[in-house]
Amino acid sequence: MTASAMTDDARATSGVPLTRPPTDLLRGAALFLDFDGTLVDIEPLPDAVAVDARLHALIARLADRLDGRVAIVSGRSIEQLDALFGGLTLATSGSHGAELRAAGGSGEVPDRPRALDQVIGTMQRFADANPGVVVEVKSFGVGLHYRGKPTAEQAAEALATGLAADHDLSLQRGKMVFEVRVPGDKGQAIAHFLDGAPFAGARPIFLGDDLTDEPGFEAVVANGGAGILVGPPRDTAATYRLNDVGDVLAWLDEAGEAA
Repeated sequence: MTASAMTDDARATSGVPLTRPPTDLLRGAALFLDFDGTLVDIEPLPDAVAVDARLHALIARLADRLDGRVAIVSGRSIEQLDALFGGLTLATSGSHGAELRAAGGSGEVPDRPRALDQVIGTMQRFADANPGVVVEVKSFGVGLHYRGKPTAEQAAEALATGLAADHDLSLQRGKMVFEVRVPGDKGQAIAHFLDGAPFAGARPIFLGDDLTDEPGFEAVVANGGAGILVGPPRDTAATYRLNDVGDVLAWLDEAGEAA
């Protein structure tokens, strides 16, 4: 299959096949981008991810072509994203919508619950007893990755579910990770950005790969836009589909030129 080919079984919940997004989709649009699994491949260890020169230049070019209407909407913290993008000051939402920052620096940051320290300790003890499991500490959440030990999935889910309930925190399921975090979702973050400059009035487009991105797809569709699922076909609120990260970067390059 070529990067631009679509499979017949790529279907949304409605049963309509998901096709490749047209290259003119970004004209006059506001672009919202997930990070891991969308702009970069998911790595066994979260710290192994890097933003290379090609990606950095592509995002900067898109922001210029769209007059600043580009935002990163990620499960990573804003601090992590800033370190990865090296001074590219985009509008950014981190921690699954819990952190919000407008382009240029002003933002909203919630209080960090002290309970997260207890969650970290409990998860770390679990990881120590299950080699291959990795604990990722974020600004407003803690992820329990079991990619290195798939057999730990049920135990990891039970632990994370219990910790979220005990400490009145949210449980976020992702690709081979359970995250306990402060409340919020990507759809709320996108809706927040659409209420203000430079995004207000523009047709929103959101690219994401994970179940955590579904609220974002729902938000853009509700606002007259489109969601683009990255990865294999599944039930989704998205409107279009791209195969993988390489396909995303190629499409963004083409669509940016047509914007």
